[in-house]
Order: sequence, then C-alpha cells, then structure tokens
Amino acid sequence: QVQLAESGGGLVQPGGCLRLSCAASGSISSLYSMGWFRQASGKEREMVARITSGGSKYYADSVKGRFTISRESAKNTVTLQMNSLRPEDTAVYYCKLTPVYGAPTWGQGTQVTVSS
Repeated sequence: QVQLAESGGGLVQPGGCLRLSCAASGSISSLYSMGWFRQASGKEREMVARITSGGSKYYADSVKGRFTISRESAKNTVTLQMNSLRPEDTAVYYCKLTPVYGAPTWGQGTQVTVSS
C-alpha cells in the first residue's frame, strides 16, 4: 500500500509563489508517474502537471511557463514550483501516484488560495 503526504499549500497574493511537495511511502514499484491535479470549488478535478518515471513532463496549458514539476526518485518525492500565481489557480491541489500496474493513489489534498 502506498501513502502520499502533501505539504506546502497556503495563502499567497497574486503574482506570488508557492512550492508544493509530495512524499510517497510504502510499497512503491520502480516504475510510476507522479503528478499534481487540482479541483476548484464547483469544478471538476483537472491535471496540472505530471512527470513520468523516465522524466517526461506534461503541463496543463493554463500553467505552462509558470509551474515546474520536478522529481527526486531516490526519495520518492515530487515537487511543484508555482510562480506568478493567479486568483484562478485557487483550488485544492492533489498529488497522484500512478504505477504501471495497479490502481493509482491520491493524496489528501492541500489548499492553495491566491488572493489579495
């Protein structure tokens, strides 16, 4: 069983920065992708960024050039550096680990609020 622990959410002014971290523990296979999703109030959950076991990175169009995902495989951690934050980035952010085989695991979510 895999557990994910997220940290780094909070309140920030527009144009500010936040860094989210997600640490995975438990029975983790060597091949998996990790990513960040978000869900704003009244909206569906959407992919923000993900990184594969091979290091390929994918971003939602709305965050390209502002957010950067990175991964430290030795520590089973993934981080999301969020710059130039906008009010529309306000959401609960969830970490997700997707193994090659088996069901994905979701974190508990961390609130990000961008407001002046």
